[in-house]
Amino acid sequence: MKIAAIIVRVLMGLMFAFSSVVVLFNLVPQPELSGDIKTFMDGLAVTGYMMTTVKIIELVCAIAFLSGMFVPLANVVIFPINVNILLYHVFLAPEGLVISILLMLANLFLAYYYRDKYMHILRAK
Repeated sequence: MKIAAIIVRVLMGLMFAFSSVVVLFNLVPQPELSGDIKTFMDGLAVTGYMMTTVKIIELVCAIAFLSGMFVPLANVVIFPINVNILLYHVFLAPEGLVISILLMLANLFLAYYYRDKYMHILRAK
C-alpha cells in the first residue's frame, strides 16, 4: 500500500503542478469559452484574485505531494479544490469528468492512507 500511496501522490502532484504552472505563466493559450462555462469563468475572473489564488494553492500542494512533505496537510487543503473541479465537470464540462473522478478517487485514497494522521483532529472531546 505504501508504494501505491507514493504513486498516487506523485501523479496528483504532477497533475496539479502542470495545471497550475500552465495557468500561472500563461504557457498555453486558453480555449474560447461559451455559454455557462464562460459565465462561470468570467465570474471567477472578475474577482481578480480567485484563479490565481487557487493555482498558487494547487502549486504549493503539488510541491508537497512531489516532495513527500506535509502530504496529509496538502491532501486536506486540496480537497475543496478537488470537489469544485469535480462539480465543474459534472455540471458544466462533462468531457473532463473521467479525469476529475480519478483525481477525486486519488484524493480519497490518500485520505484513507493517511487516516491515522487525521484521527486526533476528528475526535470529539
